[in-house]
Amino acid sequence: MTKFSAVRRSFSPRVATACAFATALLTVPFAAHAQTFGYASMQPQAYPQDQTYSQGYTSEAPQAADEDAVLPDRLRRQVVSFDRNEPAGTIVIDTANTYLYYVLGNGRAMRYGVGVGREGFTWSGVQSISRKAEWPDWHPPAEMIARQPYLPRFVAGGPGNPLGARAMYLGSSEYRIHGTNDPTTIGKFVSSGCIRLTNEDVTDLFNRVSVGAKVVVLPKNAPVVARGGDPVRKRPAVTALPSGRQALNVPASTVD
Repeated sequence: MTKFSAVRRSFSPRVATACAFATALLTVPFAAHAQTFGYASMQPQAYPQDQTYSQGYTSEAPQAADEDAVLPDRLRRQVVSFDRNEPAGTIVIDTANTYLYYVLGNGRAMRYGVGVGREGFTWSGVQSISRKAEWPDWHPPAEMIARQPYLPRFVAGGPGNPLGARAMYLGSSEYRIHGTNDPTTIGKFVSSGCIRLTNEDVTDLFNRVSVGAKVVVLPKNAPVVARGGDPVRKRPAVTALPSGRQALNVPASTVD
C-alpha cells in the first residue's frame, strides 16, 4: 500500500498534462488517415429495406412482363357474343379453336386464348371446379413421370412452375385449368389434357370463377360457339411471386 502511494505521487499534474497532449497529437493524424490505410473501425452499415442479405431473396415480388406482346390478336382476352345456352358462370372450352369462354349472360362471354391437349390427349365432357389454388405446387402424376422419367417429382409454386400463377382443378381428375410460364404455347395443342392460359388471363379467370362452377369441354369437331368481339382491352400485369417463395424453373415446353 505504501509503495503504490509513492508511485502515484511521482506523477505530477504537469507530467500528466504533457502525456495527454502527446497522445492527442498521435491520435488525430491516425484517425484522419485510418480509412486510407484500411484501419477504419467497423460501424453498423445501413442496407436497403429488403430481405436480400438476411434470407437470400428480395422481399419485393418480381413483376411479369405484359403477355399481350406474345399473343396474336385472336387469342387476347375480349368480350364476345355467345350462342350456347349456358348459365352465367359456366366455363366452355372450345378445343378445336383453342378458346375458353367464361359465360357472362345476356348472350355474351369473356373469351380467352388457351393451350389444349395435343394429339391423343384431347378429351371432352362435363366437369366442375373442385378446388382453386394460387401459385400452386406441381406434383407430376405417375402417368406423366412414366412417359418422361426425367421430370422432377415436385416443383414449388412460382414463376418457374409449369402451372403458372393460378390453377382450377376439374373434379377428381388429373386435369386442371392453369397458367403457364411459357405464353408462346397459347393457341397450340401441346398439353396432356390440361387447359392452359397466360398468367394474366388465368388470374382474371380465377377471380371470376367459383368453386362448383360447371366446365364444359367440347370435342374438336364441335361447331363454333361464339362470333365477334369487343375491342381488345388493356390488362394490368399480374403480380408474379409472393415474397418468401422460391421455385425450380421448369419450362412448360418440357412438360407433356
